[in-house]
Amino acid sequence: MHSYEKEVEREAAKTVDMKDKGADPYDLKQQENVLAESRMMIPDCRKRLEAALADLKGTLAELEEVNQEGPEIEDARSTTTEVEKLYQTTED
Repeated sequence: MHSYEKEVEREAAKTVDMKDKGADPYDLKQQENVLAESRMMIPDCRKRLEAALADLKGTLAELEEVNQEGPEIEDARSTTTEVEKLYQTTED
């Protein structure tokens, strides 16, 4: 998700630069379309990540009910913690 956010920043700066330099209107319109597409990817990526996190948490809950343990379980717990921290930093 951070890569899409960085892409939006980069494309927004490029758009402003093109406007400042008086770029061809067609080229500017194309750049604005690129920026709009980049912006649309962030909510889509967030939605897919939230769905994957919910699935992972559900699977972990099922495995914990039967006292299943192992390195994969620990990796999954670590992943859920990392993703939740990611959401906390993007919401602040």
